This record gives sequence, C-alpha cells and structure tokens, in this order.
Amino acid sequence: MVILQSYLLKKFSNIKFGMSTKVGKQKEAPYYFNLSKSVGDNEKVVEANRKEFFEKFLLAPRSVKLQKQIHSDIITYVDKNSEVPESDALITDKPQIGLAAITADCPTIFLYDNVKKVIGAVHSGWRGTEKRILAKTVTKMITDFKSEPSNMYAYIAPSISQNFYEVGNEVAEKFDKRFLIKVYQHNFLDLKKCNLTMLVTLGVPYKNIQVSELCSFELKHLFHSYRRDGEKSGRSLGMIMMKD
Repeated sequence: MVILQSYLLKKFSNIKFGMSTKVGKQKEAPYYFNLSKSVGDNEKVVEANRKEFFEKFLLAPRSVKLQKQIHSDIITYVDKNSEVPESDALITDKPQIGLAAITADCPTIFLYDNVKKVIGAVHSGWRGTEKRILAKTVTKMITDFKSEPSNMYAYIAPSISQNFYEVGNEVAEKFDKRFLIKVYQHNFLDLKKCNLTMLVTLGVPYKNIQVSELCSFELKHLFHSYRRDGEKSGRSLGMIMMKD
C-alpha cells in the first residue's frame, strides 16, 4: 500500500495524517484501492480497504468520522459520539477522533491549530470553493475555538491541476480571473490557488501551508480521477487525527 504523507503535518508528533492512493490490495479495475461506498464498488471490498488503510495508523474504522459529501458549505463539529450528517467539512478539538475527506480530483484541505489543538478536514470542489467552504471552516475555528490564523497549519492535498481542469463559461464566471487561464475558447480553473488564497487572506502564513503539486488527473497510476475515468473512478481518502 502507498500512503501519502505531508512533510508539514509530519513534524507534529501528536498528529496522524495520511492519504490513500490507488495502490493497495484491491488491484482490479476499475476501482483499484477504492475507499468510497458511493461509487458502485462492492461494499465488503470497500470495508476491507478501509480496515487495511486505518490499520496502518493503528486505528479501528469506527474511530474515523466520515461524512457524506454533497459539494456544500456545511461544516460539522464532531466528538466521539457524533453521528455525522451530510456535510463537506469536519472539525474537532477532541483527540483520538479521525476526520476524513474523500476525493477523486477535488481539493481536500487538512487543518491544524497547534495552540488550541483543533483539526479540520475539508472537501472543496468548484462548488465548495465558490461557496468558500475552506474560508468558512477557518472562520469557524477562529470564532468557536479562539484559534489564531498565525497558529494554523494547512495541507492542500493532491487534486486536479489547472492544466487539466477545464470548466464551462457558466462556472468560470463565478471565479476571479486571476484563478483562470483562457486558451482559445477554453477556461482552465486553478482550485488549489483559490483555496490557498483564502487561507492567506485570512492570515494563515505562507510558511504554514503546504500545497501538493501532484495532479490526480495526470498521475493515473497513483490517483483516482473522476474527470479522467468518469463513473468508474474510485476515491482516495485523507485522514487527520490528534493523539492523546
């Protein structure tokens, strides 16, 4: 199994973080090492994949909170006994609770306040980015937990790069031109830059942010990509947790 790490989050001894890839025991096309139950894959296989992934962190699947992602700006606070509703961002200040975000091109962003000890996991496709779910999650950490942006760290995980993310005019019109490149009549949107800009605007220092340059569309042997593979695409899962 290949699990991606973040050099930024890895320096914190009380943080567990990892992101799955296509490389795992489930090697068969079309889903490969898929960790989502919403793509048509065999649920027992998905459960086995999740178990294998979480065991790498010495965790039971029940200790990780998963949300049904709906491309919204809904943010959910969770504790040990929480039932997670439909949402696209999770926050907790409790240790030993993993927060998960699932992706197959969309940016996922993992947050950590090293002073107030709060973590977040955000799923932000173009709809979530247009709704500013990442900015709203950071703001909720500020208002609800007294977090200071200068103490926050953020990892923007692998997702589709601007070179491969073409959008129609109706989507392009929703974003500032600085996030777009126009080639002839084709619009290419930079979702990573959109989310990075939100973080910096809110006061998170550049040095506290890691933006993965890996592209889910381009690296077909490593990442799932809905834009590349369509309905038969599996999903990767990123997980962040604070230790006791």
